[in-house]
Amino acid sequence: MASGGSTEDDTPQQTKICQFKLVLLGDMAVGKSSLVLRFVKGHFDEFQETTIGAAFLAQSVCLDDTTIKFEIWDTAGQERYHSLAPMYYRGAQAAIVVFDITKPETFERAKAWVKELQRQASPSIVIALAGNKADLADRRMVEYEEGQAYSEDAGLLFMETSAKTAMNVNELFLAIGKPRPHRGAQWCGPCHKFQECSTKSLMGPISFK
Repeated sequence: MASGGSTEDDTPQQTKICQFKLVLLGDMAVGKSSLVLRFVKGHFDEFQETTIGAAFLAQSVCLDDTTIKFEIWDTAGQERYHSLAPMYYRGAQAAIVVFDITKPETFERAKAWVKELQRQASPSIVIALAGNKADLADRRMVEYEEGQAYSEDAGLLFMETSAKTAMNVNELFLAIGKPRPHRGAQWCGPCHKFQECSTKSLMGPISFK
C-alpha cells in the first residue's frame, strides 16, 4: 500500500435517511392510537379520545447507519370512515393491523383489513398483525397460537402488544423498519425475527430522536 494514502476506514460514514410511511388499521377501541402514542411519546392515556378520520404522528429511529423517519397515519376505526382508508394506505411501505385479544370479532375484522391490503395496497407493503391489550390476558378470547398461525399463512409479521405496559410496542415498529430478508423467510413470532435470515442480526443499535 502506498504511504500517505487514505484508507476506507478514514472516511466518515454518512447516516442514510429513509422516510417510511406507515398506516394503522383496525376496529375502533382496539388501541391503535394508544400504540402510536406509546411509540412516539412514550406514554399511555387510559381515556384516549376516539380518532376522527385520521391522525398523523412522526418518529425518527436510528438503526445501525440508517435514520428511519416514520410517518404514521392512525386511521379511525368507525365503519363510516372505512371509505377513507385507501387514501392513507396508498403508497404506504407498511401497515399495522390491530385487534383486541379480548374481542374475537376484532380479529375477524383484522383479517378483512389484511385481505383488503393484499388486494389494493402496494404489492411490496409489509403487513404486521398486532394482538393488542396483552395486559388483559385473563380475559383473552383469541389465543396467541391462533394469531400466529393465521399470520404465518398470510405472510404477516405478528406480535402481541400492550400499549398500557409498552410490551412489544417498540419491537413491533422496529421490526417493520428493518430490511426484509429474502422472500423465502418466514416471520418467527417467539423470537421476533424472520427465519432463515442472514447472519447479520435484525436488531442493531437503536436510538430514538
